[in-house]
Amino acid sequence: MKAKEIRDLEDQELVEHIRTVRRDLFGIRFQHATGELENTAGLRTTKRDLARALTIAQQRGIDTSNL
Repeated sequence: MKAKEIRDLEDQELVEHIRTVRRDLFGIRFQHATGELENTAGLRTTKRDLARALTIAQQRGIDTSNL
């Protein structure tokens, strides 16, 4: 997701997006560790997407420590 698209999300949608991306990242990391991940670029892309979402949440003052 691009930063503009993330900024257009409502606060609750942003929190849900962060939860989803964290779950996806966990799955991708697990696949990478077991050697099942074919597209390793997806790991980098997912990390960046999470970082964008967390940055925007921090700018809005949303507490993401317990998500």
